[in-house]
Amino acid sequence: MKSTNIISAFIAVSAITFVVGASGCIKKTKKKAETTTEATTAASTDATAAAGAPKLNNSELKIGMSQEFENFNPLIATMNATTIMSKLAMRDLVTIDADGKWVPQLVKSIPTLDNGGAKIVTVGGVKKIEAVWEILEAAVWGDGKPITCDDAAFAIKVASAATVSVGEKEVYTQVEKVTADPANPKKCTFLYDKAKWDFYQLGTFHILPKHLEEKIFNMYGAENGGYEKNSLYTKDPYNVGLYNGPYILQEIQLGDHVTFIPNPKWWGEPPKIKKIIFKYLPNTGTLESNLRSGTIDLISTLGYSLDQALAMEKKVKAENLPYTVLFQPSTVYEHIDLNLDNPFLKDIKVRKALNYAMNREELVASLFEGKQQPAVHNVTPKDPWYTDDPSKIVIYKYDPRMAEKLLDEAGWKMGPDGIRMKGGKKLTFTLMTTAGNKTRELVQVYLQNKWKQVGIEVNTKNEPARVFFGETTKKRAFDSMALFAWVSSPENTPKSTFLSTNIASAKNGWSGQNYMGWVNKKVDKLLLDLDVEMVHEKRKAIIAEVLKYYTDEVPVLPLYYRSDVAVIPNQLKNYRLTGHQFPETNEVEKWTLE
Repeated sequence: MKSTNIISAFIAVSAITFVVGASGCIKKTKKKAETTTEATTAASTDATAAAGAPKLNNSELKIGMSQEFENFNPLIATMNATTIMSKLAMRDLVTIDADGKWVPQLVKSIPTLDNGGAKIVTVGGVKKIEAVWEILEAAVWGDGKPITCDDAAFAIKVASAATVSVGEKEVYTQVEKVTADPANPKKCTFLYDKAKWDFYQLGTFHILPKHLEEKIFNMYGAENGGYEKNSLYTKDPYNVGLYNGPYILQEIQLGDHVTFIPNPKWWGEPPKIKKIIFKYLPNTGTLESNLRSGTIDLISTLGYSLDQALAMEKKVKAENLPYTVLFQPSTVYEHIDLNLDNPFLKDIKVRKALNYAMNREELVASLFEGKQQPAVHNVTPKDPWYTDDPSKIVIYKYDPRMAEKLLDEAGWKMGPDGIRMKGGKKLTFTLMTTAGNKTRELVQVYLQNKWKQVGIEVNTKNEPARVFFGETTKKRAFDSMALFAWVSSPENTPKSTFLSTNIASAKNGWSGQNYMGWVNKKVDKLLLDLDVEMVHEKRKAIIAEVLKYYTDEVPVLPLYYRSDVAVIPNQLKNYRLTGHQFPETNEVEKWTLE
């Protein structure tokens, strides 16, 4: 896996529009699933619901989620909500399982230098890697068309186009060429442009059904956003040939739910649950009532915040409710991206002052009972690359006096209303995040108060996740501050978020995830050096140097490292939280309601 995905998050494509009927459902001749409104939920007198939860079986599972998907095209989608849903219907060459191990999905095995599946070759004086990926013989698309090397090569062609918005293009462009064995169209030789240590980590290398999407790309791929708007994933998302996982898409009710049913062409372990419905509940405060009433059966990892989960765990124990609250330390990094194009934020003293004025220890103690750790940078404690050594990185302990000193030095003098001014302008910022997220709203209020104490005025403006990640962050349209989270895998090179070449802009089709606009040429070189360093200890030294620049220059304000939480019915078996960017739905075919 190469890319860092936005969680809570993460990215939508505003140009994408579904063909929507008057009902709000994507047009499809299909009987609609019944839905339950919050009003009818509140009025329900169902005896079973009142007792705690209805009896469940493998006929249906309803999952509560606080965000909607944006688009099921795997190259375009980067919202965590989409990732959680799409893993029911789409699988990749490889993934990381809940045990933290790289495992094959669409292929027979993972090629490495050690097992002989890959080798270093020299082409034109440049060291490269050649690796053989053999797709499973039984692997087919939902319409029965075999998955072949042509699908992988086509995905590279689409993702490499400057007109197509992809979070991190390099996961595709690093593969110079895909060659199929003349005797076996499923046996693919990948030639990589560099001899990189993590070449096999292709968890975010998503293939596309060439037999369905090539015609569309040929027609519209030359115009910015043309392919995204006209892809079958946008225009005909019910087309079974778009999917290769244990489930296929049955229904999309925008603003309400998405339904999946088993894929008749799935070649792997048969899924046990006959229908899985993701219910959209943007107000996380209503999740408990919906769970108790039976409107949902499970609260997903994109539902409760930690404080809500802690409160729910106490209720489960006190009332002997038939649920289990799961906690899993994760690689999720909650933070605030600073838009370095903002004239006030260009001053490093202002950025450092913001950092010193934040009391992270108090924040996590008051909101999370100390069960989440204050963050020092983007690498989490679950990662072998993590360090909190003050000799290697800059540590910002809560120090309001230092914050005031830096602001004074930067020329921001305290005004009569308690807000600092310079040149007739107030030191004011806007802190944006996803609307309806209770924890983030509490964090906003907390930070507003802390920053006001040193003379910084911060206003809030929140948007639905589809807008916030589809337009605001993706196009760097936030005025000054964007609060959200990144999720990644261990030892994930942060090129998509740190490289200056990955600053999203109209020129690159809004590709790249360096939303801060951070430019540090030394960091650029270090990250490129990191790619080709084969020795683990040397890689740790390189990433420590990157983190020194990151913490010193403050393009981002770290908040805390999150834990994944979920509330599941006791009947549900084989549901495992992963704590990384490949979600629990990667093993959905193993789930069963006993």
